[in-house]
This record gives sequence, C-alpha cells and structure tokens, in this order.
Amino acid sequence: METQGRVFKYADHVDTDVIIPARYLNTPDAKELSLHCMEDLDPDFIREVQPGDVVVAGWNFGCGSSREHAPLVLRTCGVGCVIARSFARIFYRNAINIGLPILECDQAAVEIEAGDQVKVDFDTGVITDLTTGKTYAAQPFPPFIQQMIACGGLMNSLAKEQAHE
Repeated sequence: METQGRVFKYADHVDTDVIIPARYLNTPDAKELSLHCMEDLDPDFIREVQPGDVVVAGWNFGCGSSREHAPLVLRTCGVGCVIARSFARIFYRNAINIGLPILECDQAAVEIEAGDQVKVDFDTGVITDLTTGKTYAAQPFPPFIQQMIACGGLMNSLAKEQAHE
C-alpha cells in the first residue's frame, strides 16, 4: 500500500483544536467537519488538499484534546499520510483506529519542504521525496496494523474479520 501527493508542512505542536476547531464539533458528519480542517492554521488547506496529499510536521503532532475527530477529518479530506517527528500518543492511536496512515521519521520531517511531491510505501516505510530525489526510512507498522489501516480502521477491520468467521 502506498500514497503519493503534495506536501503540506507544519511546525511543532499542531494540536487537535487546530486540526478541527472545537466550535464545529456540533455535527457527527465527517464530511461536513472536514470542511473546516486546518482552517485556523492554514485557511487554504481545505481548498488545496487533494486525495493522497501528505501532511509533514514537527514534534508532538496531534497534541491537545483526545478527540478522534482530528485524524478523521484529515482522512476525510483525502490526506494519504501524516509524517511527523513525533505524534501525541492519543492522536497516534486514534489515527490507527480510524485508518489514517502515519509515520514517524525525524529526518524526513525536517528536510521535506511544503509543496514537494512525496511517495510513501507503507509496507517498507520508505518515504521518497520525488522533488529532491532523497529517500528516508521510517519504521513501518507491523502487518496486522497495516491491515487494520487498509480496512479503514479498527472497527472495519473487526467487522471484516467477523464476516470471515
């Protein structure tokens, strides 16, 4: 499994209230929520993001409140992957639970620039900056977590597993 797209780059400590501002959490509709993704940090994000695009960030991406709306709106917008120096632990787990691919890779997060074209191979953890030609090695998830993400998250993975029993 892989994704390829344009990079949107952000600094350290992007919190869940920036990813999806709390003032919009009055609807359960992920598509409607996604219309406000990143709007306080990057007002152009929602107009410019395309399926497969990649968010690259610094330390502690997804810090703040524990709501799983944050990774959900990123996935709903079409973000193919988030690469960061590190993730807040609750965001990390919520991303896996809803099927948003994420990778920690310090060097890639520092060197990849906004607007670069990036390809990410989730099976190997290889991140290729197609703009510069540089490659980076992230630790890929084990196969069972890759399968969970490929199914669209934990609940979809469990439903698929039960359907095969």
